[in-house]
Amino acid sequence: MMLMTRCSLALLIALLPLSASAQSIYKCVDASGSTTYSSTRLEKNCKVISSSPEGSAPAPAPARARAPGAAANPTQAGFPRVQEDTQKARDGDRRHILEQELAGEQRNLEQARKELADQEVARTPSDRLSGYRERVGQHERNIQAIQKELAVSR
Repeated sequence: MMLMTRCSLALLIALLPLSASAQSIYKCVDASGSTTYSSTRLEKNCKVISSSPEGSAPAPAPARARAPGAAANPTQAGFPRVQEDTQKARDGDRRHILEQELAGEQRNLEQARKELADQEVARTPSDRLSGYRERVGQHERNIQAIQKELAVSR
């Protein structure tokens, strides 16, 4: 009995997305007491449990009303503005930090390439070289990302 209830519930859940096109969901109980959910009336003793009129569609969500004069991207009242020279100093600091990171990544890339070359000379099996190649690739991607950030900040 519990299995039948679970199956019936699963069928109902499966049919719910179809209710918009099927218009009605019926709950049918047969002579042995088994419950079946369907989009069509299977027997005389079926009851409609979900119905929508022909051609109807779900109501659209109501539009939120804006206060008159409200900005598209409102900011908090009294939100502090940063002075132009302060912002330029912050941008300069950011650029300096990115340049330091770029130099560090370039050093790391050279080290990773050297380690990879050493392993290739030692004829290390290719499956063991994959980690070295991945490190070289990671440093190359990091350098590209930092260069992209530097290009945006200029």
